[in-house]
Amino acid sequence: MQKRPFGNHGVQVPVIGQGTWNLDGRNDAGAIEALRRGLDLGMAHVDTAEMYGEAEPLVAKAIEGHRDEVYLVSKVLPSNASRAGTIKACERSLARLKTDRLDCYLLHWRGGTPLEETFAAFEELKRAGKILSWGVSNFDVDDLDEALEIADEGKIACNQVLYHLQERAIEHAVIPWCEKHGVAVVAYSPFGSGSFPAPSSSGGRVIGEIAQAHGATPRQVALAFLTRRPSVFAIPKASSAGHAADNAAAGHLVLSAADMDRIDKAFPLGRPKSLPMI
Repeated sequence: MQKRPFGNHGVQVPVIGQGTWNLDGRNDAGAIEALRRGLDLGMAHVDTAEMYGEAEPLVAKAIEGHRDEVYLVSKVLPSNASRAGTIKACERSLARLKTDRLDCYLLHWRGGTPLEETFAAFEELKRAGKILSWGVSNFDVDDLDEALEIADEGKIACNQVLYHLQERAIEHAVIPWCEKHGVAVVAYSPFGSGSFPAPSSSGGRVIGEIAQAHGATPRQVALAFLTRRPSVFAIPKASSAGHAADNAAAGHLVLSAADMDRIDKAFPLGRPKSLPMI
C-alpha cells in the first residue's frame, strides 16, 4: 500500500483508507471482517465518527490487538462542539473505540459554536495526549480562511470533503488551498454513495476500458484518479472482505498521463461552486 505524508504533520498514512459511514446495523460480523481484511492489506487509516451510530464499537472490535498499526480518526458533531462538549464527546468516542488516543479528531461540519471554542478543546485534548492532531470536515475556502486565522499555520491536519468522479468541485479552490497550507485532503464517499458510473454510460465505458488495460477494476481506477495528487487520500467503505481487497488494490495502481486525461474529459470538472456535502 502506497503511503504519503499526511499534510505537514509528517506522519505517513496509507493513500487508501477505510470509511465507516453506514457500516452499522446490517451485518456486524461482515463489517468487522471487512475492516480486518483492509488492515491486513495496508488500509490502516480508519475513519469513523460519533454520528455513525454503532460504527465506533465495530471499529474497536476490528482493530483489537492492532491499535498501534492504525491511524485512527473520529469526529465530533457540531451540536457537541463547545469547548466542554468537545472534550466530553472525545472521551465518549475513546471509550467506544477502546483506545486511549485518536490520531486525528475532526469537527464534522460547521455549526453554531464559534471555532475558537472547538479548536481550544482540540488543543486541550492534544496536551492531554487524547488526540495527536486535529482537523476539520466539510470546510469550504471561506471556512478554512477563518480556521487559519484562529489556529495559525501547521495546526490543521486535514480537511475531509466529498469527492468522487462526478463531484470534483474541490479541485477548483479547496485542494489548492489545502496544498498551499500543508493540509491533507481526505475524500469521503469516493464512489458517489450509490451513483458510481454505470458500465453502459459514456464515463463508465472509459473507466472500464482503462481498468481492463491495467487488469484492474473500475472502482480501483476511480480511486487511483482521485488520489493522483500527493495531498489527497480516500476512505472508501467496504461491506465485505472481498470489497476491501478490491479497494486496497487501488493503492498499487498507477495511471498514465493518457489515462488521467481520458478520465478528466469523461468526467468534466465543471464550474466553481460552493462546497458540496452529504
